[in-house]
Amino acid sequence: MQQTISARDASQKLLAWYDRHHRDLPWRVSPPMAKAGVTADPYHVWLSEVMLQQTTVQAVKPYFHKFLSLWPRVSNLAAADTEEVMKAWAGLGYYARARNLKKCAEVVAREHGGIFPDSEDGLKALPGIGDYTAAAIAAIAFNRRSAVLDGNVERVISRLDRIETPLPAARTQMRARVGEMTPAGRPGDFAQGMMDLGATICTPKRPACALCPLNHGCLAFRAGDQEDFPKKPVKKARPLRVGAAFVASRADGAVYLRKRAEDGLLGGMTEVPGTAWTARKDGGITLDARPFEGDWEDCGTISHVFTHFELRLSVYRAEVCARNDSANGWWEPLASLEAQALPTVMKKAIARALPHAFSSAISPSVNEGTPE
Repeated sequence: MQQTISARDASQKLLAWYDRHHRDLPWRVSPPMAKAGVTADPYHVWLSEVMLQQTTVQAVKPYFHKFLSLWPRVSNLAAADTEEVMKAWAGLGYYARARNLKKCAEVVAREHGGIFPDSEDGLKALPGIGDYTAAAIAAIAFNRRSAVLDGNVERVISRLDRIETPLPAARTQMRARVGEMTPAGRPGDFAQGMMDLGATICTPKRPACALCPLNHGCLAFRAGDQEDFPKKPVKKARPLRVGAAFVASRADGAVYLRKRAEDGLLGGMTEVPGTAWTARKDGGITLDARPFEGDWEDCGTISHVFTHFELRLSVYRAEVCARNDSANGWWEPLASLEAQALPTVMKKAIARALPHAFSSAISPSVNEGTPE
């Protein structure tokens, strides 16, 4: 792997840039705060890193504040009702993260006295913590010299050394290079500085290379082909799955909801009844899955993009006279509908059938934001 900038030079220049241009984030201890004696809270670092997986900083900020207001310490989260945690997470996507978040909090509280392990190996033994998250927590919260490699850092390193190997195969050499560059002092600041550089300067399109502290040693900048990196394999087209969703309402405005099975996609979340679609098979567009007899009106379709497939749901609506909850569901008053653990795809289905169900607009088109 060709290199034109030494690890020492890169880390020094990156840290000097970070001291001047770091982002102020609610979970971060900035350089001025660190100089004043403030130290990182492992709970805050862990919570933010789990939330930030496949999710933007702007999307995470309100959820981070919400979780801290509800559960200020990991022991509080461990003792929380799982359903309440899922409700608080609703809309953030990738719901396995929320389930693992709760499990991890329980393990930390029960087996570690509410104190997070301070090593990568100890952290990786916890539910939902993989290589990246363990390295990030170890570096940022515990000042360990860990090689932190997220999507932003991959972009910086691939351009810096003009790495021709496509992802994900290139990650081994990328991680080795980041490990060389990570200094023994301030490894957490270095990791956060690399993330900030990728997020604000070394962006996927039109990177601001003239402002980059590493541009003098960047091979891709020198070659003028920055946007060609990192190299990625040809993307396979997302398969299309279809299904049906049934939005039943009563005269008093209540909507019929049920809870999904704990395992699988959107496990443990709240939904409206529908056909049994999965990432691997269609649920079909059939009225057989109607929860009640009634005059079901065709409301059109909604689309939603998950990580590995696109889903199109035909939405049907009926006002029914049923008063009692069934064994699998309940009637939720319209006033408290937004507080339920409804994933975005279910909010779209309800909004298609009942346009005024939510106080904020829910687009019925393909979701180009955070996939779930």
